[in-house]
Amino acid sequence: MTDNDRPVRVRFAPSPTGYLHVGGARTALFNWLFARNRGGVFVLRIEDTDKIRSTEESIGGILSSLDWLGLDWDEGPGVGGDYEPYFQTQRLPFYHAVVEQLLDRGSAYHCYCTQEELQTRRQAALASGQAPRYDRRCRHLSDKEREALQAEGRKPVVRFAMPLEGETVVDDLIRGEVHFANEQLDDLVIMKGEATPTYNFAVVVDDMLMKISHVIRGDEHLANTPRQIRIYEALGYELPRFAHVSMILGEDSAKLSKRHGATALSDFRDSGYLPEAMFNFLALLGWAYDDKTEIMSREEIIERFTLEKISPSPAIFSRDKLEWMNGVYIRGLGEDDLVAHLVPSLQQAGLGADEETVHRLVPLIQERMKVLTDAVVLVDFFFTEEIHYDPQLLIGKKMDPATSLEALRSVYQVLEGGMPSFDEESLEASLRGLTDELGLKAGQLFGIIRVAVTGKRVAPPLFGTLSILGQERVLARLRQADEALSGLVNSKKT
Repeated sequence: MTDNDRPVRVRFAPSPTGYLHVGGARTALFNWLFARNRGGVFVLRIEDTDKIRSTEESIGGILSSLDWLGLDWDEGPGVGGDYEPYFQTQRLPFYHAVVEQLLDRGSAYHCYCTQEELQTRRQAALASGQAPRYDRRCRHLSDKEREALQAEGRKPVVRFAMPLEGETVVDDLIRGEVHFANEQLDDLVIMKGEATPTYNFAVVVDDMLMKISHVIRGDEHLANTPRQIRIYEALGYELPRFAHVSMILGEDSAKLSKRHGATALSDFRDSGYLPEAMFNFLALLGWAYDDKTEIMSREEIIERFTLEKISPSPAIFSRDKLEWMNGVYIRGLGEDDLVAHLVPSLQQAGLGADEETVHRLVPLIQERMKVLTDAVVLVDFFFTEEIHYDPQLLIGKKMDPATSLEALRSVYQVLEGGMPSFDEESLEASLRGLTDELGLKAGQLFGIIRVAVTGKRVAPPLFGTLSILGQERVLARLRQADEALSGLVNSKKT
């Protein structure tokens, strides 16, 4: 089967029973990219028929996650469209009408078997080494038998009558032809009671009525596809093209799950990943432009995306690669853009960050960051009056408390009165000159100063840090360090 000439209409149809997993986000992205590459339509449909588990919170989380990733939908919630509504719970009349068509054509039937009876038969089938499929007991009931079962007060479900012989072939755009023996496919339930359609039925009705041309989804749905194809055929619907994308695995080759760390798209957003980096990274989970290109703009990925380049093999989710890629995108941001990202991130961490100070900090930290939240540890000492650290950290390499204290007091004298200006160049010239006077290596002296003013052994470049902190705060922290080192010296004497 070759690709059809129908106008491209694809859909992402999440169930709002939890957060948007990175696997679902990748599926949404592939659909969105295909639509944008082909000049088609991307539909967002909410499959909320699981009334117990579906929540408004989950719907909001899914919508905000897609919005953060930049996946705008052409039809769906908040946008509307020609095929409204886009929530399955609002589409029940469509499903009921189609069920009646199938019943009238003899392609579906009422099943009166109780759950207890079905369970007993499943157990018996397993005990005899057979697959626990429905035995089609109600498929050929006479009118008299139906009346008798109804008289017992049994509430039937509706089952689809699958072909009993032959095979159903799924012509998949990624995997090629996949063959299923019809005898292995039982008569699935398509309507529970009088109100609730099942997934395999509702998805066919919705995709048909919304004129979906291509169904791009995870390969966990491949086993559902032959059943869906038979429903399409029974109704005389034109089949969409199917493309089943392989699952995402962790680096241990196990299915990606919470034990591998964050899996919700919102968790990555809150952890300081840029949407541009996540977009680029997710696009490469199972798809590649070539064997070497990794950093691509949104426009480049849209232009280059094709279903033919999606691999049928599972994709590996590498957090190291995602961090590396995010760092590349952070380093590529303009100063104003990075400040716009950092200010709310720092404020969310409880730091009183202001734009002016963050602007001055950006040149010191931009090259050191892999995620936006790295900034919290790098700059928190700028936004607090008191810093706390182990006084032992103030002792310079191959020095003792007394010599470290002597060096610290020399630094204080230089910074208190011997500075023409408190800018980076003046600070560097004065402090490098002091190392020669004291007969110390730069690393020894600068290490003492760094801990004294930041509380850390690893911090942004020293001279820029001192300049931004300002003379008054630097001197106050040097006095605090003097007290700490003096305590160590005195303890040595006693």
